[in-house]
Amino acid sequence: MPETSTPNWGNVPESWTRRHLLGLEELGADEIDLILNQAERFRSVLMHGDRKIPLLAGKTCVNLFFENSTRTKTSFALAARRLGADVVDFTAATSSLGKGETIIDTAKNIEAMQVDAVIVRHSCPGAPKLLAENIQSHVFNAGDGPHEHPTQALLDILTIRQRFGSLAGLTVALVGDIAHSRTARSNIWGLKKLGANVILCGPSTLVSKNWEKLGVEVSYSLDAILDRVDVFNLLRIQFERQVVRPFPSTREYAHLYGMNSMRLAKAKPNVLIIAPGPINRGLEVTPDVADGPQSAILDQVTNGVAVRMAALWLGLGL
Repeated sequence: MPETSTPNWGNVPESWTRRHLLGLEELGADEIDLILNQAERFRSVLMHGDRKIPLLAGKTCVNLFFENSTRTKTSFALAARRLGADVVDFTAATSSLGKGETIIDTAKNIEAMQVDAVIVRHSCPGAPKLLAENIQSHVFNAGDGPHEHPTQALLDILTIRQRFGSLAGLTVALVGDIAHSRTARSNIWGLKKLGANVILCGPSTLVSKNWEKLGVEVSYSLDAILDRVDVFNLLRIQFERQVVRPFPSTREYAHLYGMNSMRLAKAKPNVLIIAPGPINRGLEVTPDVADGPQSAILDQVTNGVAVRMAALWLGLGL
């Protein structure tokens, strides 16, 4: 049977001073490492049995999601509950937003019900920051338009660190729909700050040379970089955010940029395959690669709960 006693977790480290988690652009490498290290501690305990760690007992978190989500919403809810907090799910479709209420008024009214944390996903870049400036509750960014998705990048980076021990000197390729990807932006900030080299790869309609201003490399050929890359992060093509189709057909995209067994055979022997999900099997990645030994896609999902536990504990522990 698993242990039932709670370890002495101590207080939130004095070096952590942020009430909100809005993005990785504003975090330093030491802060990112602090979140990752705490996530490792939580993951280690959770993997030894199904037990709760009541560090946030008495706290209430609301999932304020204005966009659809499976992994992120469920992961944040599980993270909060495993820390002993109560969780309330908000449904935009049946809320007073349809009557003209603003997002700020919605958040303020929810906060008035004694909510401690607001976990927000919204199609508008900057929505979490706007809430953080207008309410007293702790705000956690669960994705704001194409801007940032900090906890997704943190769980990606944690998965990479578990495989390689350190990110320093690694080459990580983000492949796919860079133009519309909040995950790509957060990954760039986090990866660069921890010493990794970043390559952005995809069709020119989705990967602009302007990204090079952030200190990353841009490649329009996946085959040209296969043997240089330690980690491929395969991003979903976000058709729902596109006004026009950025390539002639999905068949052509899969032919030029899909990760398959033939391409995997040309990559480094210890290459790591990750993807933020949901994945379009046969488009960004073939099923044999997604389910193969080089893939850590499900490890990412496991790490997501631990990362979000760490983020909630650090923010709410202040």
